[in-house]
Amino acid sequence: MDNPAAGLVFRDATDADADALVALIESAYRGDSSRAGWTTEADILEGQRTDPEGVLEVIKAPDNRLLTVEQDGRIVACCQLEHRGVHAYFGMFAVSPALQGAGLGKIVMAEAERQAREAWGATEMHMTVISVREDLIAWYERRGYRRTGKTSPFPYGDERFGIPRRDDLEFELLVKNLD
Repeated sequence: MDNPAAGLVFRDATDADADALVALIESAYRGDSSRAGWTTEADILEGQRTDPEGVLEVIKAPDNRLLTVEQDGRIVACCQLEHRGVHAYFGMFAVSPALQGAGLGKIVMAEAERQAREAWGATEMHMTVISVREDLIAWYERRGYRRTGKTSPFPYGDERFGIPRRDDLEFELLVKNLD
């Protein structure tokens, strides 16, 4: 991909996108297909990452947007934006494994930050990342996010978020100033 921004269309997801978004998110994080990219969680989690109900919850929730990115008529990336007062929450971020490493993720993240700033006046973007994902955290740090040291527990026993392959998982809060 010479120009990762070529022909990108950013739009809000609709109910009709749910199955395609689940397939994209699963392909980026779970199973053997996720190993084609670098964002795989296959070594730390089995099972699903999301399901159509979870995606539809985000699409329908007030103060939420599921930003969907299309290229050549197919969904190639997505991310959740949630308005939480002075900050926005960034989640459900996925880029097609075949397109990872070409700069598309940076473009999507920058657009998400711009939209949160312009639409909601957000001064910070927050996200949570599984704390053992050092390579992913380093990628976010290169984009201006900082580790806060604030953690929250992984939802062990709730298979909607996957089946852990290790017992030391937790989420760490990362924050970026958007001013």
